[in-house]
Amino acid sequence: MRASLIQIDVDEGEPVGSRRRRVAALVREQSGADLVVLPELWTTGAFAYEEFGREAEPLEGPTFETMAKAASDAGVWLHAGSIPERAPSGGGATGDGTLYNTSLVFSPSGELAAAYRKIHRFGFDKGEAVLMGAGRDLVTVRLPGTTLGVATCYDLRFPELFRGLVDAGAETLVIPAGWPERRRAHWTLLAQARAVENQAFVLACGTAGTHAGVPQAGHSIVVDPWGEVLAQAGPGEEVLTADIDPAKVAATREQFPALKDRVLGLEPPRHQG
Repeated sequence: MRASLIQIDVDEGEPVGSRRRRVAALVREQSGADLVVLPELWTTGAFAYEEFGREAEPLEGPTFETMAKAASDAGVWLHAGSIPERAPSGGGATGDGTLYNTSLVFSPSGELAAAYRKIHRFGFDKGEAVLMGAGRDLVTVRLPGTTLGVATCYDLRFPELFRGLVDAGAETLVIPAGWPERRRAHWTLLAQARAVENQAFVLACGTAGTHAGVPQAGHSIVVDPWGEVLAQAGPGEEVLTADIDPAKVAATREQFPALKDRVLGLEPPRHQG
């Protein structure tokens, strides 16, 4: 299985429409791949908070249409990164116009295979954490030969989310991100940790450039179920391609069956003495 991660340089001077067209062309160039992955919030920049509302779009908006066509033209499974999605107004649990950080996954025919609203929002008491709503659902996508578990950026710091994805059948964990350069060491460390503890492939695709004054880490990475780094990008815009063998997940889990030794439902600690 060939995976291509497109580490996009999000230039603040490049109009969003122009970037959509440029990225669609990059996707079409990956026609020999099986899976193509884009970064988080590449239309706006993950730290360009003031752009979230201005550039928010409905789920089936311009980015949806452009990426669906690109996936179909290239004949690839496409994780199209994430967009600032504005839920429709009109009542109901998701009909209040809330913004979400939403990932889109398309089949090789250009059909929407899955949408994932980011569960863990970054920013603590500002930025994404206050501007966007939180998703609630774990999302997996069945591909020929493997099942994707979908997460986004800050989710990488929460191992329980990935345990849930593995319990749902995930064998390849796909993580688009807009990770800052100042915490790049965490990016690599956590990507390897999620691969080792879940005995799964990790495909983590970040952005390059600078978002609202925040330099991006780049260094997209592909990690195998033993934690070995199969490929890693540099700091700039780059297409990172790696061939992975989905059968290695089952082989690893059989050879070193640590997941079978999980102990669930532990009681909280009791004070003694």
